[in-house]
Amino acid sequence: MPTSPTEPLATLSDDARTRVEAAVFRRLREHLLVARPDVQNIDLMILAGFCRNCLADWYRDAASAEGADLDKDAARTVVYGQPFAQWKAEHQRDATPEQVAAFEAAQRAHPPR
Repeated sequence: MPTSPTEPLATLSDDARTRVEAAVFRRLREHLLVARPDVQNIDLMILAGFCRNCLADWYRDAASAEGADLDKDAARTVVYGQPFAQWKAEHQRDATPEQVAAFEAAQRAHPPR
């Protein structure tokens, strides 16, 4: 039994590990955009504490760490596969009062870092 979650990857080179991680990101992005565009960002935030916008922020932060100047809109276009305003018009619904209450409860239980 592995002693750490990354031990099975210890035999991979850094480049191979980066390719694996990039493939996982692309698959998650594709799943959220193609297979499950019906899942609302607020529901992701309630259940998992992150959403597509968070992924875009993390993408922008990682790009910045590599020297790329990527603004919020450009990062969201990468994650959403189209301009955010277009995706929002096609897929995002207004949050229900129940969703807002659940989000607020989740924020109290697990405050953002």
